[in-house]
Order: sequence, then structure tokens, then C-alpha cells
Amino acid sequence: MTSPTQSDVPLIELDLPLERDVFLRSMLRELSGSLQDIVGLDEASGFISLVGQRIGDQLNEDYRTALGVSKLTRNQVAEVLVDLKRRINGGFSIEEVNDDHIVLTNTHCPFAEKVAGRPALCMMTSNVFGSITADNLGYARVDLQETIADGAPGCRVVIHLKLTQDKVAAGREYFRG
Repeated sequence: MTSPTQSDVPLIELDLPLERDVFLRSMLRELSGSLQDIVGLDEASGFISLVGQRIGDQLNEDYRTALGVSKLTRNQVAEVLVDLKRRINGGFSIEEVNDDHIVLTNTHCPFAEKVAGRPALCMMTSNVFGSITADNLGYARVDLQETIADGAPGCRVVIHLKLTQDKVAAGREYFRG
């Protein structure tokens, strides 16, 4: 009698790195990469920004409803940003919160290894953070100072809470109120 070959093993028993989370992260990686290659990083970031803003608006409403408030405080905003990333397997934590800014650090991207070389995906973070912060506090300028997508060991995100006249200030601005 011969021993079974790999082709005799039922497909369900094959050791494949395929499940919904990996598939969706891979799909987003390839989509953002295709956009970056075809229209460039700035335009790809713009498209992804639109998605991030819509997701940010929905998450903002979900958290405010769950907390029973019409607006989040500065500390609640910081906590919500960390919590939402935690829920999607990010490793964000609060470094500092004051009148001028919120500083968050991250040790693990929700996109995991799929974010490498795909900085356009960071626009999801920028827009989710920016839209939630601006909608509750009136203004946000999100500065992605370090990102895993660009090869840093972690992320450092500074969310400025006050509008400045500095025309060369780093980051994307978000307005609401």
C-alpha cells in the first residue's frame, strides 16, 4: 500500500495561510499598491482618505452613542482613538494629552506586515483620527511623524488641536465644529 500524497489530503486539511483577515489585508495592500503605482502616492492617499473619513464619521457616531454623549472630551477622544485601534488589532497607546495636542504611539499596525511599503494605507489612520478629533474638538492637524509603512519600528502620531498660521506645518488638517 502506498502512502498518501499531498494531493490525496482533503483541501480543508491543507496548511494554507488563508482566512478572512489575511485575505482582506492582502486585498487592501494590493489595492493601495495599485493606486500608488497608477496615480501616485498623493492621489492614492486622497482616495483612501475619503474612505477613512467615512469610516471615522461612523465610528465617531458609534462611540458617542455608546457613551451617551453629543461630543467627546479631549481625553475621551484620545481614549476612543486608542480603543478603536485596539479593537482592530492595533497597538496604539497614549503618550501625552494636553490643550495643544494628543500624542499616540503604536507598536503594531492593524494591517500587520501588509502595510510595509504602502504609506497610502496610513491615510486611513490620519482620516479616522482627524475626522473624530475635529468633529468633537473643532480642529485637528494629524502629523504621522513615524510609520511602520515607511519602515519605522512603530508609529508616532501627533494630533494638533489648535490652528496655527504656520504654512509649512506637517500633517493634514481637519475642520468641523
